[in-house]
Amino acid sequence: MSTNVLRTAAGWWVVRDSRAVRIDTKAVTTADLLADRDAVRETAASGETGTPVADLAALSPVTTPCRVVAQMVNYRSHARDSGFTGDIPATFFRKASGSVSGPDDAIVRPSHVNFLDYEVELGLVMATSLPVGTVVEERDLASYVAGLVVTNDISARDVQLTKTQFYESKSYPTFTPTGPYLSLLEPEDFGHLLDLRLQLSVNGELRQDRTLADMIVRPARALTLLARFQTLEPGDLLLTGTPGGTALKAPPKAVEKLGALLPPAVKWKAFFKSQAKNPHYLRQGDRITATIATPDGRIDLGEQHTPVTDAT
Repeated sequence: MSTNVLRTAAGWWVVRDSRAVRIDTKAVTTADLLADRDAVRETAASGETGTPVADLAALSPVTTPCRVVAQMVNYRSHARDSGFTGDIPATFFRKASGSVSGPDDAIVRPSHVNFLDYEVELGLVMATSLPVGTVVEERDLASYVAGLVVTNDISARDVQLTKTQFYESKSYPTFTPTGPYLSLLEPEDFGHLLDLRLQLSVNGELRQDRTLADMIVRPARALTLLARFQTLEPGDLLLTGTPGGTALKAPPKAVEKLGALLPPAVKWKAFFKSQAKNPHYLRQGDRITATIATPDGRIDLGEQHTPVTDAT
């Protein structure tokens, strides 16, 4: 069974139901903790009652600096929403690790961003080095992935689309809420990954709801493709794509064809004028709830609650 680990300013904790037990470890970074799995196991096996989880202020269980890599358009439902047809090649982009924030921290919308979007994603936390040229088979996944986290790939769509710039549009501070738990997996848990259900609600309205069965390029294959050019190290984070249901959706084909005939400045002005009528983009005061879990609770990454606020 998986073991949920919580990080606070005071250290690392093993979570059991509604209580948490402090891990006796000197680990400061996520990589340090993964190198001290024996301490995690000893704590998980102890009979201590611990502290109520509700009394602890959770930080991101993925410490920074680290590499943060993400997959683009990796769920069939998201591909449909985005207007993609046919085969969709695996595509990766980087996010600044300074965008990583805690599971209850506010998402801060920069003053120049008008179209702020959400993307719940399963995050893979690396257990060991992934050198360039590595081939990861399904049976090897437990050797490379230590555990899983809930992440939200917050996106400034007006920056992303007009500049065709993923790095900037997804890297502002607070644009990668992570946690609350790092769910450390045992080898037998990996056979249950496709049962994981990703859900995201805004102000109580369910916006995204899919299992990993909707995923196009699954984790082992994604790591193999990423390792063609990118090295990863313990504690690094791979975001594996988002399901359909984001605020941004492709325009109808007729509108898309017409837009292609317009100069870029005119096209984007018209597009964002239409997007201004879309109520699903994030605004100050919104509250996002994101969860990832299997139906039987075997793997449960906890519940992320992030309010949205404007930069001051």
